[in-house]
Amino acid sequence: MTVTIAFDQAKADATLQGDMPDGSGIGVNYVDVICKASKLTLPDGRKLLLKRKGLKLTLAIGDKQGEALLRRLDHGPDVRTIVAKALEAAAVAAGAAARLEPGAVQLEVGP
Repeated sequence: MTVTIAFDQAKADATLQGDMPDGSGIGVNYVDVICKASKLTLPDGRKLLLKRKGLKLTLAIGDKQGEALLRRLDHGPDVRTIVAKALEAAAVAAGAAARLEPGAVQLEVGP
């Protein structure tokens, strides 16, 4: 099943262009815009939640959970790449596949 998490791309881009200062170097404000839009209930009744605590992203799909770190040295310096790689890693750990697109995160969730 494919799930789309839509977020405000204009607001996310504003966090990268200096409207909201971010001294982290990994785009925590950018990630927070995506996380705010990710609290969903899937059609089969499972809860979907993406949250950030420090450098760690946690993706929970029902009772499965995956974690990943936002790694600037490995995937930087582009914030979008850092976030995309962390989302992909967290999704794989939770038994899904993720792809970051402009204005949306596409999740391929298994049963």
